[in-house]
Amino acid sequence: MTVDIISDLGQRVRGRVIDRDDPTYAEARALYNGMIDKRPLLVAQCLDAADVVTCVGYAREAGLEVAIRGGGHNGPGLGSVNDGLVIDLSRMRGVRVDVEHGTVRVAAGCTTGDVDHATHAYGLAVPFGIVSTTGVAGLTLGGGMGYLSRQHGLTIDNLLEADVVLADGRLVTASPTSHADLFWGLRGGGGNFGVVTSFLFQAHPVGQVFAGPVFWGHEHTAQVMRTYREFLAEAPEELGSFVGIKKVPATEPFPAEHHGELACAVISSFNGPADRGAEVMARLLDRLPEPMFNWMDEMPFPAMQGLFDPLLRPGLQWYWRGEYVHELTDAAIEEHIAQSSDMVGALSMMHLYPINGAVHRVGPTETAWNERSATWTMVIVAVDEDPALADELSAWAKRYWSAIHQHTNNGGYVNFMMGDGDAARLVATYGENYDRLVALKRKYDPTNFFHINQNIPLGSTS
Repeated sequence: MTVDIISDLGQRVRGRVIDRDDPTYAEARALYNGMIDKRPLLVAQCLDAADVVTCVGYAREAGLEVAIRGGGHNGPGLGSVNDGLVIDLSRMRGVRVDVEHGTVRVAAGCTTGDVDHATHAYGLAVPFGIVSTTGVAGLTLGGGMGYLSRQHGLTIDNLLEADVVLADGRLVTASPTSHADLFWGLRGGGGNFGVVTSFLFQAHPVGQVFAGPVFWGHEHTAQVMRTYREFLAEAPEELGSFVGIKKVPATEPFPAEHHGELACAVISSFNGPADRGAEVMARLLDRLPEPMFNWMDEMPFPAMQGLFDPLLRPGLQWYWRGEYVHELTDAAIEEHIAQSSDMVGALSMMHLYPINGAVHRVGPTETAWNERSATWTMVIVAVDEDPALADELSAWAKRYWSAIHQHTNNGGYVNFMMGDGDAARLVATYGENYDRLVALKRKYDPTNFFHINQNIPLGSTS
C-alpha cells in the first residue's frame, strides 16, 4: 500500500490517522494486555460516526482487515489487527444524561468511569462492571455485569437503543422498534454485526453505597466460600457481592505483613443506606472468623467502581478463562483451593460474579446472551507485570480451568474468553441462540467483514 493511499484516509476523516512512521504510533497501537503485540498498518482515531462510516468504506475498498477499539480494555487484544486498520473510537467520549427520563446517551469510546462520573451528579448509574477503566462498548456488546446486576440486570438489559455502522457503510439505529433483530444480536453477540457509535441506556437511582473488600487468610477459604454460597441465596438484590481467591497486593494501603499472601475475599456493594448495608453484611460476617481486614464503608458509587483501578493498569501481562457456574459445590470449592495454592502472578485471581436476581427475570431467548439460569460467571485471571512470566501465567490459568471445568457449565461469558478458544465453546456459550446469531451474521455482515472478535462464522451452525 503506497503512502498516497494511506494519506488519503487522513484527508477523508476529521480524526487523526496514524501510520507506522508517526512518532505517536507506539502509543496509538499499545494494548491493555501487555502479553499481546500487534502492528496495525493504520490507526484511525475517529471523532464521530461520519469518521467511522468513512473508515469502514475505506477498509472495504482497500481490502484491509479491520479491528474496532472502544475503551481499549479487551483481554485477548481484539481491538487491534496486524497489517490492517484499527478503527479507534477512544476519542468519542461524550455522555449526555436525560434526568427527566432517567436515561443516558453514551459515545462508544467511553469507559464506564466516564459514565459513572456523569450520572453520579444526578444520583443515577447504569449497571456496568467492577473496574472503571473498562470500555462501555465491549462490556455492553458482550453482555456486561457488575455490582448492580442482581438488582437491575445485565448491562444489555438496560440498553434501549444503539447507533450502528454496518459493513455496507449504512448508519442505522437498532432498538425494539427499528432493526429489532439487530438489537437482539447486539445484546450479547459481541462486535459481530457492526460498529456501535453510541448507546442509549436506562439508568437507575444509585448514590452512596456501603461497599468495599473483606479479606480472610487462605486457610479460611473453604469456610468463606461455603458461607458466602448460602448467604448469597438469601441476600437482598440491592447487594452485589462476589467471592474470589487472590494474593494480597504488595502495595499500600494493604497491610505490609500480609503482602503477597494468598487470601479469600468477598467484595460487595450495597445500594442503599449504610446502616442497612452493614446489617445485611453482618449475616455473612457473623458466621465467619475474624477477617484479615474489613474495609467496607459508605462511599460514592463511582469510588467503589474505581477502587481497584490502580492495581489493574494498562500494560500488564494478562491471560484469562471463564465459565458459567450454576452450583458452587463442596467438591468445586476444594478444587478451587487446590488449584489456587500454586497461583502464579502477583495480581492473579479467581472471581465468581453473581448473575442471579434480576438477570434471571429475562428469558434466555430475549437477548443473544443465553445463560439466564446460572448463579455466577467465573473468571480465572493470571496477571503480573513481568513479561518473563507470560508462559507460566497462561499455563497456570489453563491448568486451573481444566481442573475446575467439570464443576461448571458448558460455555462462558464471551468477555472472559481469550483468542484461543474453539468454535465448540462459542456454540455452547450461545446455546439455543447460536443458529439465530449465524443467520443474523449472514444478514448484516454477509462477508464476515467484522471478524476480529469472538467470531460467529457465516457457514457454521450448531
